Amino acid sequence: MIKLTKLNGAEIYINPDLIEKIECHPNTTILLTTGKSTIVKETPDEVTNRIIEVKKKIHSK
Repeated sequence: MIKLTKLNGAEIYINPDLIEKIECHPNTTILLTTGKSTIVKETPDEVTNRIIEVKKKIHSK
């Protein structure tokens, strides 16, 4: 799970395996394979880096 921040300041955790697409127009919108979406404060690069870090932790074990 990766921790992100919604525009209202609430923290959310998202399973990175469910992320289908990340868009930026102008806010970062995360589209999930479930059809749901959410807008977060983090940039697409920040989201991508968090996904990479989680995947590294999983695969290093």
